[in-house]
Amino acid sequence: MKIHSINTGFFKLDGGAMFGVVPKTLWERTNPADKNNLCTWAMRSLLIEDGNRLTLIDTGIGNKQSEKFFSHYYLHGNDSLDGNLKKLGFHREDITDVFLTHLHFDHCGGAIEYNAQTDRFEPAFKNASFWSNEKHWKWATEPNAREKASFLSENILPIEKSGQLKMINRTSDFVEDAYPGIDLLFVDGHTDSMMIPHINYKGKKIVFMADLLPSVGHIPLPFVMGYDTRPLITLEEKRLFLDKAANENYYLYFQHDSVNELCTLKMTEKGPRLNQTFRFSEIFN
Repeated sequence: MKIHSINTGFFKLDGGAMFGVVPKTLWERTNPADKNNLCTWAMRSLLIEDGNRLTLIDTGIGNKQSEKFFSHYYLHGNDSLDGNLKKLGFHREDITDVFLTHLHFDHCGGAIEYNAQTDRFEPAFKNASFWSNEKHWKWATEPNAREKASFLSENILPIEKSGQLKMINRTSDFVEDAYPGIDLLFVDGHTDSMMIPHINYKGKKIVFMADLLPSVGHIPLPFVMGYDTRPLITLEEKRLFLDKAANENYYLYFQHDSVNELCTLKMTEKGPRLNQTFRFSEIFN
């Protein structure tokens, strides 16, 4: 097995929305905002080479939305999914599997693109299976009013229409080897049945944090996103996970932290806190 960190680009979101009820005077210490109260966030993916499989975990926001849509998110930087795949010697057509932690647009938008005639949508990865789970798929395709703006039908329904959709079986909240080489923690605070991959690699455990923990600034328990549909459930999910991560020395891989790719935790009298931060290449390449 070989794993690569890929940044698909940067975007901006409101700092208050990203930290919920936590005052700006506290969260801006780790995530400084611009004059419009917007903070910069990454959209990272992991690329896993494992035998005949080349798995991409999440795809970033993609490029098919309207100019008006993108104007709300201030995409910037030189990183792109295609560009960074090329640097590694790969192309979209080499991807055999696209694993989607959940179906919010900044995690799955790159899964679907326009065809050459720009008159219909089609999978951006022609040779890949796309992995979700039935509970989350139903949640996303029958969205509540709060999340409807994040579950865009053009990102989701063409996956099923293509015949390339496959489902992970959620038999419990933690399923070992739910996907080849990956154990999965299912969490329900941010959105229903989001999947958090746990990967054993080079004698260490990497956890792809998705939106359970967007950045090092979200490590303290009360620092919960305003986007979370069930914040009290998130609190409990974070508590259980962070205790385990600190005690077992997990390497937490941040999808959205614009500065820090990886961190470890340490247990303190105030609970789990940041121990060290790393570039992915410092530890795993």
